[in-house]
Amino acid sequence: MEEFLLPCLNKHFFGLECYGCGGQRAMILLLEGEFIGAFKLFPAIYPLVILLIFVLINIFIKFKFDFSIKIGLIILTAGTILLNYLIKMFYLFN
Repeated sequence: MEEFLLPCLNKHFFGLECYGCGGQRAMILLLEGEFIGAFKLFPAIYPLVILLIFVLINIFIKFKFDFSIKIGLIILTAGTILLNYLIKMFYLFN
């Protein structure tokens, strides 16, 4: 399965991980049932999956505060991605 993954061009050309590095491998681990491994590889996998599931459900079922919930989930996901990236970069340069 890993032979079909897209390479990280940022890591290839500059030697630094991008904010999404590990996302594809984490999704594969998640589908294989390796929940802790997926979280260790890319902690934003769970907020991202929750956001995607909510958006897909919201296509068919409308909720009263769906826009606010989506914005909250987007902020949570983006914050998790940013925090994960900053932690990676902090440990990389120390």
